[in-house]
Amino acid sequence: MRRRDFIKIVGSAAAWPLAARAQQPAMPVVGVLGSSSSPAENSLVEGLKETGFIDGQNVRIEYRWARGAYDRLPGMADELINLPVNVLVAFGSAAVPVAKSASLKVSPAVPVVFSFGGDPVAEGLVASFNRPGGNVTGTTSIGGSLAPKRLELLGAFIHDRTGVALLINPDNPFSENERNNTEAASKAIGQRLDVFTARNEIEIVRAFAALKQQHVRALIISVDNFYYDQIGWMAALSAWHEVPTTGPLRMFAVAGGLMSYSANIADVARQAAIYAGRILKGEKPGDLPVQQPTKFDLVINLKAGNALGLTIPQSLLATADEVIE
Repeated sequence: MRRRDFIKIVGSAAAWPLAARAQQPAMPVVGVLGSSSSPAENSLVEGLKETGFIDGQNVRIEYRWARGAYDRLPGMADELINLPVNVLVAFGSAAVPVAKSASLKVSPAVPVVFSFGGDPVAEGLVASFNRPGGNVTGTTSIGGSLAPKRLELLGAFIHDRTGVALLINPDNPFSENERNNTEAASKAIGQRLDVFTARNEIEIVRAFAALKQQHVRALIISVDNFYYDQIGWMAALSAWHEVPTTGPLRMFAVAGGLMSYSANIADVARQAAIYAGRILKGEKPGDLPVQQPTKFDLVINLKAGNALGLTIPQSLLATADEVIE
């Protein structure tokens, strides 16, 4: 064999593995968009693992957390779409419509899985709960529609019709819906409702100070992803200003707040991640029904109640899913 032919054969053999590797499918990428990483990040990893996907092994997860700066979400969504990503998971009411809008900028549209507390049909995200259609599906905790129950729970401590307040984040596009639901529920029972707003840490401090000055007797903290990162701080402020407060997550009561009433947010987020894994395996988001929680947990912090000088009725304690001593 001539030396020139031998070099060609050897060169071709050496180049073949490189060409073969280049043809291998790239590791799928899951983009994650939201305001707060709590409690979504751990739940996402767990949910993907349940469907056989492990970050760094057979999937790559790209996170973009706005940390309460909702105006950053559109730019972050575009970054993820341009990576590109195989599926986009959006956590929180502010991130969900942004994710859907960004997903439609490319063709075919990027699949979107949401996890938030709103009504996805009323917000125009999906056609129906059973048959979402399009490129969007997910899970909802329907936290924004629990206002009547939260008012009922506060009624165990307030026996007149004055001094209940709702704290909302004005930068959250779905806060207005929760405000309307709470105002309608309070009007139905003749309860006066004051609405306070806070979009950052400083405004949260000011809002709690105003509660004391205006003799607010009880507070409901609205569902908001930025507030999730402030839950411990809010529990401390409610104790400092001696305002009985119900929070949107179990961790609020655990951190020292009076009580919480909500779905298991971590589980709702985990279910969304499972949907993301199923989509990576070939299922279409429009065929996956939107999941809703079937159980809501009431958690009462008895120690916090005692510190506030409240007598918690035994009937309420008996219905609680968890009582923190």
